[in-house]
Amino acid sequence: MKPKAIILKTDGINCDEEMQFAFELAEGLSEIVHVNQIFSSEKKLSDYQILGIPGGFSYGDDVMSGKILANQLLYRIGDELQSFVNSDKLVIGICNGFQVLVRTGLLPFGGKPAEEASLIVNSNAKFMSQWEGLKVQESKCVFTKGLSGKTVEYPIAHGEGKFIVKNDSVFDSLKQNNQIVFTYTNNPNGSVADIAGICNESGKILGLMPHPERYILKTQYYNWRRISIPPADEGREAESRKGFNSPQGLPIFQNAVRYFTD
Repeated sequence: MKPKAIILKTDGINCDEEMQFAFELAEGLSEIVHVNQIFSSEKKLSDYQILGIPGGFSYGDDVMSGKILANQLLYRIGDELQSFVNSDKLVIGICNGFQVLVRTGLLPFGGKPAEEASLIVNSNAKFMSQWEGLKVQESKCVFTKGLSGKTVEYPIAHGEGKFIVKNDSVFDSLKQNNQIVFTYTNNPNGSVADIAGICNESGKILGLMPHPERYILKTQYYNWRRISIPPADEGREAESRKGFNSPQGLPIFQNAVRYFTD
């Protein structure tokens, strides 16, 4: 049976359809559900195997990015959300979704409303929309199974993507637990240790600022018409071109689906 992903929707979220398409292209099922349908019990998280929190600007990022949606999830369906997380199920938060996950405390260590990490205004104080190289680190993350050591390129689009931690102890735990999933090859926003994405201790919750759902078709790559044969030279450009004919964001969603089908 194909696993089914619930893609949360609310005011300001604008990447829900891309995430839905990514899961369907990965041969899973997916449904976009407004958070009010969850709050009213019209829909239940327990009916799904994967929870996706897409990118965008939920509630206009008033107060701070992702904070209002995070508080809604914590204080309106906190028990239901915790039950979902404690089950053998998966969660992915991309961009604004990553911000929501750290504001709820589900990342980095789970079950703690007190934030151990945060995503703040980029060091250059600018909104950045561009492609960035990423190194996939050795980790326990379900979503990156088989990708460790590879270099990929995903687009970013954020003004508050600078990843920081509460103290050195938090950073040490992330390293020791192999929870650092993605690092930038050319840090665009000032994130500590070039961190672009992390998972929780079980590897079943992933949060990242770059957008893998925007590179699930080869024609989405910014230079796709000019690249067809991998060059012989080494380096970031060569590594990127080697993966060109196989869209580098799709495996993230394929791994999630295969977790339940293999």
